[in-house]
Amino acid sequence: MVPIKGLEKFAPRDFPGFISSTIFLPGCNFRCPYCHNGDLVLHPDALPDIPLDFFIAFLDQRKDWLEGVCVTGGEPLLQPEIEGLLAVIKERRLLVKIDTNGSRPERLARLIEAHLVDWVAMDAKAPLERYPEVVGAPVDPLAIARSSEVIRGSGLPHIFRTTVVPGLVGDDDVRKIGEWLEGAPLYRIQSFSPERTLDPAFESVQPFSTDELKRMAETARPFFGDVQIDGMS
Repeated sequence: MVPIKGLEKFAPRDFPGFISSTIFLPGCNFRCPYCHNGDLVLHPDALPDIPLDFFIAFLDQRKDWLEGVCVTGGEPLLQPEIEGLLAVIKERRLLVKIDTNGSRPERLARLIEAHLVDWVAMDAKAPLERYPEVVGAPVDPLAIARSSEVIRGSGLPHIFRTTVVPGLVGDDDVRKIGEWLEGAPLYRIQSFSPERTLDPAFESVQPFSTDELKRMAETARPFFGDVQIDGMS
């Protein structure tokens, strides 16, 4: 069964519109230097597992008010037995939201076809041509593009989101991402947090100001149905 490395019992921001919890699965094939889940990405075996029976009991005890579970990571689609975990959640008539980096389009398509996913959030890390540079690892941009196509053709509610980082991902990247994903209903711009970053050098990087984030949102707005800035209404 899939190891669960973290559980946020009440996580309304992770699954907007629903009373939800979030579980964290280990491992990631990206090495984004601004990532703040370093242990989950680099040293997952050092983190204790949450037993499956504990998680099931948690869900059953909250069946009268819990509406959904956000499954995130790391990159959850790396887990070979994730279907079983999602089935456990769906058997309790709960909604499932998957957070993915988009690197496993075939896996994502199978989960959607099996009706194990109700909502998808995909990180659009950068314009496709900049992916290897930004994520710090080998990556097939065509796989990323395919994931975006799978999501947009699924009929499921979904969101694309970009973490903007001074010196790495900025306004011009947001414009190019908009050109790539033009017509998507929802896009979110997220400011990175310079705390416990995978690359310690990013802890000294000052995030974009609110005004700069708003300008990026205006850059993105012509391409999307709605544009949000994380933490702002």
